[in-house]
Amino acid sequence: MPIYDTSMPACRGIDIQDLSIADLQGHMRAGDFSASDLTACFLDRIGRLNGLLKAVIEVNPDALDIARQLDDETRQGTCRGPLHGIPFLVKDNIATNDKMATTAGSSDRPILRVLKLFPFPPFSSEGYSARGGQCRNPYNLARHPGGSSCGSAVAVSVSMCAFSLGTETDGSVMFPADRNGVVGFKPSLGRTSCRGVIPESHNFDVVGTFGKTVADAALALDAILEPGTGDESVPPLGSFVSTKSALQGARFGIPWKKIWEAAAAPRKGHEYRLLMEAVDRIKAAGAIIVSEVDFPSADEIMSPSGWDWDFPSQLGRPNESEFTVVKTDFYNDLKEYLSSLRTNPTNVRTLEDIIAYNRERADDEGGIPGRHGAWPLGQDNFERSAASKGVEDDVYEHALEFIQRKSRSEGIDAALGCGGQQLDGLLVPVQADGGAATQLAAKAGYPMITIPISTKTNGVPFGLAIMQTAGREDLLVRYGSAIEDLNRGRPKADFRNIDADNYMYVGAEPGQ
Repeated sequence: MPIYDTSMPACRGIDIQDLSIADLQGHMRAGDFSASDLTACFLDRIGRLNGLLKAVIEVNPDALDIARQLDDETRQGTCRGPLHGIPFLVKDNIATNDKMATTAGSSDRPILRVLKLFPFPPFSSEGYSARGGQCRNPYNLARHPGGSSCGSAVAVSVSMCAFSLGTETDGSVMFPADRNGVVGFKPSLGRTSCRGVIPESHNFDVVGTFGKTVADAALALDAILEPGTGDESVPPLGSFVSTKSALQGARFGIPWKKIWEAAAAPRKGHEYRLLMEAVDRIKAAGAIIVSEVDFPSADEIMSPSGWDWDFPSQLGRPNESEFTVVKTDFYNDLKEYLSSLRTNPTNVRTLEDIIAYNRERADDEGGIPGRHGAWPLGQDNFERSAASKGVEDDVYEHALEFIQRKSRSEGIDAALGCGGQQLDGLLVPVQADGGAATQLAAKAGYPMITIPISTKTNGVPFGLAIMQTAGREDLLVRYGSAIEDLNRGRPKADFRNIDADNYMYVGAEPGQ
C-alpha cells in the first residue's frame, strides 16, 4: 500500500483547509495569495490524496492558465462575482466546453451543463465508475461514500476544491454530502438548467451544490440558478445567511411516521441520540418544535424499508412507482440528448446501443451479470428501461400524477401547513431513516439542504436536513446557516481503515 500524504499544503504560508469562499476572497483581496496560487494549492492537494480517494477523475489542463487570466482581470479592476478566481470541481458527467474528456463528452452548449449517470442495479457498488474506479469515503475508507455525486462531495470534504457541483435524481446530492461531512444543497426542480444533460428523468433531475458551509453552497447555487425560475425581486440566496439568533421564534416540524420512527430504531441509537441533541439545541435557541407532524400520504408513498424507488411494483402497483416514470423518461430523454450532440464518434444513438456496448465490454462495463465485481447484476435496470420503449401509457401517467400529488399536496405541503400555521421547515435525518425523507423531497421536486452534525460509531458523518416547499431555498439558507452556527463546525476526515480495498456495496444482495 503506498504511503499517502494527507496533510494540507499551505497556500503562500496560509492554511486554507477550513476557509470558506468569503475567507479565500478576503485573502486574495489582501494580496496574501492569488487565484493562481490557490489553484496550484488545490492541484497539489489532489495530487497528494486522489490516488487514495479516487474522487477526481480529471483536472482541466488549462486550470492554471485560466487562473492567471482571472488574476489579470483582478489587477485591471474586473470582478465577475463572488466566485471570481475560486477553483471548483464538477461531477464527471457534467460536460464542459474545454479540453477535458468528461465521461459523457463535451459539447458547444453553455459552460455548465449537467450530465446524469445512468440508473444502476439495486445491488451494486456505490461510487464506482469504470473510468475512475472506486471512490472512497475519507472518514472510513471501508464504508461507501454515498450516491453518484460522491466524488464532488469527497473533494470538498478534504479540500481538493472550494466547492463543487453534483447532480441528483433521487438522493445523489443529499447522501454523499451527508456521508462526507459537507453541506449539500438540492434546489427545487427546474431551478437549475438541465440543457445539454444526459438525463435520467426530466421529472426529477436537478443540479445541486456542495460546500464546507451553507454560505458556500448558497453562493455556488446562486451562480447556476436558471433565470426566470424564481422571484427575480428576491435577493441572492447568499444574502439569507444568518446566525443562530435567527432560530428565535422559528417553527419546525418533526415528522415521525416513516421518518423519525425509523431513525429511533435501537440499532441506530448513537446516531438518533446525537440527532435529538441537535434538535434540543435548536429548541433551546428559541425555536418552536412541533412534533405532531406527519405526511398524510406516508403509508402510500414511502417504502416500509427506507429508500426504494420501485417498491409499489413489488406490491402489484406499478402505476404508483417512481421507477415506472424514471425508466420511461430515461429511454426518451437519453435518445433526445444523444440526437442533439454536435459530434458522436462512438455512434451511440439509443439506450439499446449502450446496452450492446456494455455487453461487448462486460469485463470493464459490467454489461453481463457476474462479469464485474461492482455490478454483480449487470445492467438489469437499463434492460427494464429499454423494455418500456419510452411509452407514456396510462400506467406511466397515473404513476407521475400519483407521485407528485402524494409527495406535494398530500405530503410535504400538508406537513408544512400543520395546524393551519405554516412551518419554517421540516427537520429530518438523511441516513437514519434509510433515505425515506430524501426520497420524498426528490419525488416532489422540492428543495432540501443537509448540515453536518456528527459521526456514527464507524466514523462516517451524518447530518440534519431541512425540507421546504418549491421555491423556498431562501428559508433553507436562513435556517440551515443558523443551525450550522449553533452546531459549530463539521467533523474532520481521519482516513480510518486507510488500507481498505474493496467494492462498497449498497442494497440487498439477491437471495439474502
